[in-house]
Amino acid sequence: MHVETPSDIFFSPAVKAIQTERGSRDGYAKMAARGGFRTEIDADLAAWLESRDSAYLGTASADGQPYIQHRGGPPGFLAVLDRHRFAFADYKGNQQFISTGNLAENDRATMFLMDYANQRRIKIWGSATTTRDPAIIAQLMPEGYKARPEQAIIFTVEVWDVNCPQHIPRKLAVADVATLVSELQARIADLEAALAAKNS
Repeated sequence: MHVETPSDIFFSPAVKAIQTERGSRDGYAKMAARGGFRTEIDADLAAWLESRDSAYLGTASADGQPYIQHRGGPPGFLAVLDRHRFAFADYKGNQQFISTGNLAENDRATMFLMDYANQRRIKIWGSATTTRDPAIIAQLMPEGYKARPEQAIIFTVEVWDVNCPQHIPRKLAVADVATLVSELQARIADLEAALAAKNS
């Protein structure tokens, strides 16, 4: 795929035409011209990727039928390999192999990652391949994680973008809520004990 700027990967001629019609094209053209869309995994993105416990992988068949699949694991299940690639072990599931089949005939892919607690989302465009190499899979398996790996997916980043937080509902993980509740209960117990001692 020939592109003049990285954003041409997702701003197709049809998208640009609609942006022009609705008044947003100039702003995005200026953003692209000044390098507003990043093309490498920098330190901030690497740290953010490796802190995720959830991600969505988008693929499409050769005839363009799209498919989105959730992938998750403990923080660190997404492993940054270098400035252009990250990878993850793909665990055994329902055996439909839709993403795998799509990637076998069309390597174009996208990753969509949410951070609900901090109202942040990152979109990554590029290509992906699968491998069943046992050494690579073993390297990507999170230590102690109870899942059966079937293959690994290696994602090559071409461009990525951070969305604004607008309309992202704030949600917290159950484990984080449990920790907060436990801390509050301990604090309440301390205050009750101090109050009882004062009144005795």
